[in-house]
Amino acid sequence: MAILIVFIVMFLLMFLGMDIFISMAVAGSAYLIATGNGPITMISNSMVNGLSSISLLAIPFFILVGELMNISGMTDRTLKFSLFFIGKFKGGLAHACVVVNVIFSLVSGSGPADAAAISPVLLPEMKKQGYPEDFSAALNAAAAVLGPIIPPGIPMVFLALITNLSIGRLFLGALIPGLIMAFFLHLLVIIKVNKMDLKPTEYKMTWKGFWEVLRESSLSLIAPIIIIVGVFTGITTITEVAILATAYVLFIGIFVYKTITLKNMFEVFKKTALFSSTIMALFAVAGIFSYLIAVEGLGKTLVDLVAQYNLSSFMFLLLVNIFFLFLGMIMDAIPAMLIFGPLLLPIAVQLGIDPTHFGIVMISNLMIGLLTPPVGGLLFIESKLSGLSFERVAKASLPFVGALLISLVFITYIPWVVTYIPNLVFGR
Repeated sequence: MAILIVFIVMFLLMFLGMDIFISMAVAGSAYLIATGNGPITMISNSMVNGLSSISLLAIPFFILVGELMNISGMTDRTLKFSLFFIGKFKGGLAHACVVVNVIFSLVSGSGPADAAAISPVLLPEMKKQGYPEDFSAALNAAAAVLGPIIPPGIPMVFLALITNLSIGRLFLGALIPGLIMAFFLHLLVIIKVNKMDLKPTEYKMTWKGFWEVLRESSLSLIAPIIIIVGVFTGITTITEVAILATAYVLFIGIFVYKTITLKNMFEVFKKTALFSSTIMALFAVAGIFSYLIAVEGLGKTLVDLVAQYNLSSFMFLLLVNIFFLFLGMIMDAIPAMLIFGPLLLPIAVQLGIDPTHFGIVMISNLMIGLLTPPVGGLLFIESKLSGLSFERVAKASLPFVGALLISLVFITYIPWVVTYIPNLVFGR
């Protein structure tokens, strides 16, 4: 009963507009004070322990490298590279939106970062070519969902740290699911643009044009290659990969492109620090919740409940999908993972579900929540960038949500799409 009151208090504070990490801290601390089930010093100890992992350093560096790519002009060069191959086809710019998000996802690991970097470039161009504004905004929002899924997704770092899963296995396990999502977005784009009256494009595929666009974009494409090589080979830790990629982008932006100045670099560092601090605050308070969930035996209660109703792995995954899709509509992905990830993962393992597979299913659900109101973080970003109302962008996003849900079925019920590459690289 006490744990139920804790969750009610936490969600109530969140709905009243209090920051998520404060809501979690207040609810958890109130539990300890009211029940006496732990020393008060445990609050400070758990906050320190929650931030003690060196792997946490990867998060601010992945955020930073995405921001630096944007101000250095690497995002624009990556877009030109994509347009060279698909720009001449009808709807080429729309397809390029998905492709650029896939490439950018290999660096930033964040949906909002991808949207903020790519949409200001693409939205005006799509408007010039005659794309409906609400379609353009919705497509940019949907493509940005790939950011946290295609490695190195920041949510995977969170999940690995709180559940002791392998970061490398999660990264590699998310690669095919991310491409499946991109494939279904491409299919929907083909259907949608077929009915549109778009202006003809001027892109031509010639060897001269290829070498020119490759020369312009080659240095930009090396950044994701650094991360891919580091993750696949295991020669560096995830934190070291993030630092190397950041150093590379910073060097190219300052000394080669000469687009990164002291002024805009300061702004980027400030923005990264503010964003990272909110994430670290969540990690600090997560330990309190982990403690009270263990004390109250909530994990054992859920295991007994699953055994009582004799749930199969199929039904369990179905219920998990419904639960996290709903959760993604009302709260941010990070606290949802911090609270429920360690709780549900042992049950999934007991039912014979691969832990990496379950982790990717959970993350995929919550990332789709970035497109669903009332929270819908990507919808708010695209609404602001496009100048359209939130409601209009949300309505236009519904077909894209449907495409992503179809891909989710494949990810959920065909486990090898997640487990094949990790098993190939790391073994079973």
